[in-house]
Order: sequence, then structure tokens, then C-alpha cells
Amino acid sequence: MDIINVLIADDDQGIADLLAIHLKKEGYTIYKAANGKEALHLIKTNSIDLLILDIMMPEMDGYEAINRIRKNYNMPIIFLSAKTSDFDKVHGLAIGADDYMTKPFTPIELVARVNAQLRRYTKLNYPIENASTEIEHRGLIISQDYRTVTLYDTSINLTPKEFDILYLLASHPKKVFSVENIFKHVWKEAYFDDANTVMVHIRTLRKKLKEDQQKDKWIKTVWGVGYAFNG
Repeated sequence: MDIINVLIADDDQGIADLLAIHLKKEGYTIYKAANGKEALHLIKTNSIDLLILDIMMPEMDGYEAINRIRKNYNMPIIFLSAKTSDFDKVHGLAIGADDYMTKPFTPIELVARVNAQLRRYTKLNYPIENASTEIEHRGLIISQDYRTVTLYDTSINLTPKEFDILYLLASHPKKVFSVENIFKHVWKEAYFDDANTVMVHIRTLRKKLKEDQQKDKWIKTVWGVGYAFNG
């Protein structure tokens, strides 16, 4: 079994220790950081497969840390925060988090979410044998093998969820996917009327694809139905 490294960045040592105990039982190797600066250092010096990131931390908070991390890394990131408003959750997802859990929480639920994120990231992303895993449309190249996206030879840095949404739509050009279908395909969980989650990821994906500078948009909104790839 491959070693899977999970980094817990939280200034509350009690929470970090509790999570470490539960995650070690799942077979994961655990790293811990007390602030964003320590987290960045550990990510640069170790192969981290998933990050659990608290928002309110000294020296460098989770928001600043994720902005820096997403410039170079695309591992799954789960925000852990006492901020419970819908605005905070949407903002966290918009700046690059793949999931958002509010405190207080049960370790069992967090472990389940960690397992789900890693399952999608490390196991469900292997290409289907003998199938084409590279999609090209009008200068946009999407490689499923390497999980990379380039636009006119310029690399586009996407989060795992953004990549999965783009690949899903691009691999079925013109097909309209409802928000519920996108959620079920990408998150692989039951849909609980969580339209905001999908919409936020679509919005940030469009921004990264520089749709505001193009006449023909990559992602087409079909009002009242969903989204389609305009390839």
C-alpha cells in the first residue's frame, strides 16, 4: 500500500492531536503544523497528499496559506473553521478548498471526508485503459493522465474539483449536465440541494479559463437546466 501523507494545520494542539489519532488508524502518515507558515514549509519539503487547514491561525491564517498553496499545488484541501455562515463556506470553496467543515465536528465525519477526498484524488483518477485521456479543443488541452490543463500553451492551475468538473464537461461536449449531476459525478456523494458549491467552482473555473476575454465561452450556461462544454 502506498504511503499517504496528511498534513493537519491547526494552532489548537488538542484538535490536531485528536485528528492525528483517528487518521493514523486509517493508515495515514501525519504531519502537523501550528500555522500557515509551518504548513507551507512542510508542503515544500514533503510529499503531502491532503491538507486539513484551519482558518484562524497566528502568523499566517488559512486564507493566505491556501492562496499561496494553490499557486503550485493541487492536493485536496479541507478547511476546518469555527466560521459557520454560508458566506464563509462559499468564500472558502471559491479560493480553492475542496471541502469545508465547521467546528465543533465529529472526528468520524472528518475521517470520512478525508477518505472520500483521497479516494477521488488518488484512486478514481486513474485513466481507463485504452481510452483517450487527453482532450483538445481550440487551444485548450486537458490531460487526465497528468491532471494538467493548458490554454494556448499556458498552464492553468486548477484545484482537483475544478479539474474534475472541466474534464466531465469537456469529455461530453454539448451535453447538458444539471447541477445535481455534476455534484454526483464530481463529489460522488448524495446531492443535498447544494447548488452553491457547484456554482462557486464553475465561477472560479471560468475565471481561470479567462472567459471574460473570449467571445466563445468554454462553459455554457443552459438556463434552468445546467451547464455544457462549448467545444
